[in-house]
Amino acid sequence: MDFSFLQTKIIKPLIPFLSFSLLLFTIIPPPAHASIHIYNADTFREVGNAFLLPGGSEGLLSAASSSSSASSSLHDGHSFIRFENITFWRTKASADEHSDMEHSTGLVQVVIFEAADRNNIGGSAYGGQRSICCTPDLAKLEGCKQGEVIRIPSATDINWPFVLNVQFGGNSLITNMDNADVPITKTGMYNLFFIACDPKLKGLVMSGKTMWKNPDGYLPGRMAPLRKFYVYMALAYLVLSVIWLIQYIRFWRDILQLQHCITAVIALGLFEMILWYFEFANFNNTGMRPVVITTWVVTVGAIRKTISRILILSISMGYGVVRPTLGGLTSKVLLLGVTYFLASELLDITEYVGTVNDISGRARLFLVLPDAFLDAFLILWIFTALSKTLEQLQAKRSSVKLDIYRKFSNALAVTVIASVAWIAYEVYFKATDPFNERWQSAWVITTFWDVLAFALLCVICYLWAPSQNSQRYAYSEEMGEEFDEETQSLTRGKPEGDVSLVKLEKKEKDTDNTDVSDEDDTEEDKRE
Repeated sequence: MDFSFLQTKIIKPLIPFLSFSLLLFTIIPPPAHASIHIYNADTFREVGNAFLLPGGSEGLLSAASSSSSASSSLHDGHSFIRFENITFWRTKASADEHSDMEHSTGLVQVVIFEAADRNNIGGSAYGGQRSICCTPDLAKLEGCKQGEVIRIPSATDINWPFVLNVQFGGNSLITNMDNADVPITKTGMYNLFFIACDPKLKGLVMSGKTMWKNPDGYLPGRMAPLRKFYVYMALAYLVLSVIWLIQYIRFWRDILQLQHCITAVIALGLFEMILWYFEFANFNNTGMRPVVITTWVVTVGAIRKTISRILILSISMGYGVVRPTLGGLTSKVLLLGVTYFLASELLDITEYVGTVNDISGRARLFLVLPDAFLDAFLILWIFTALSKTLEQLQAKRSSVKLDIYRKFSNALAVTVIASVAWIAYEVYFKATDPFNERWQSAWVITTFWDVLAFALLCVICYLWAPSQNSQRYAYSEEMGEEFDEETQSLTRGKPEGDVSLVKLEKKEKDTDNTDVSDEDDTEEDKRE
């Protein structure tokens, strides 16, 4: 068996799935809204002495100072949060407690505040439990209005936190909020909450949408730098592809199965970076993130990561250089590959598909664990296999291949050390920033892994670049060294080049040794 097991066992079964996804991608694009936040009969939940519904959380850049006039252009330099078709429903029991002649029979407040001003919402009386809504005691101490959200003006702008009031009238079940734009003049992580302080509004439901826009489009602030990043990554993969392709064409007669797999990883990497760029460009222009498109992009990435890891594991086992097949380990490697693909796919779908806010969901924490466990298991298996391969090459005194594998092991060691260090930094970054106030630099956390994977791929391409010696170093030992049985079977049927010369010299040596042995036996018989 050769490296085609990757094609037959992993890539080919995924082709129908990719084709089906591509068909959906082009025909049926149901959207998952991101910077356009959709509320579809969402119910308020009780938090302390208030009923609360989170409306979104995103990093927004301040509006460009040069854009003073209103404009409908997407890239007009304006930042805002727009409310459209916001409707509130209260229960019939709540509505029946009022007569149709009453004017204000229920208050819902729309509160927008920056993360830095989070303590300006709510308060506590006499050091007790913090309340969102004003109580009789707090009305005396804070001067707030009973039955409304406690709002303390910001030190930098007395108009923030921003509060809009929506009133129910009479015994009506429904009230609508006027469409409005809230301009953003200060860069920050903004949070939106719909809050009701009236206990009679229990069971309140809301529908509608809000649009969150940055100066250059609808991409959330944390994701905005990724659009340019994927342009640079696509260019980097393109340069690597051109260099590899030139060598590939020059020495196509000597290409190994291992180098075919490296070519596939490079192609998938380039394809993935291009897809990510167009996905974010579409997201920025429309404010929506179609589920099928994002799922398809995520799937390509999961395939690329899976094949990359199988490639590294197979190289560590000596495949394509020391041994022709993985033998009985093939099924185990395939099982690990499929498991890793599923774990990576679920994690990326949770993180990217239908992402609404700049804050990751809790579900991601549970899906990170299996992915991290599989990566740790892979690292352990890779270094164990690599150690055995190095020992085997040392025993055979294959200095050329030993030097290649030592460089490869050094590169892997640096990669693992960098990964552990970055994980520690990531944990520190998130632990010290619970409210995502450093959202402008958060994009670096995820992009590091793409850069690291690309760097390791470059090392592999350098060490196993196509050359006229590819076939010579595939399974043959160096000149003057003994061949084992496996090596002889692998080189059989390929009389071209140095391999045939080595075999010829070995046959001549064996013939000479046989003649000398026969002469010695004849001499011994004569003496007897």
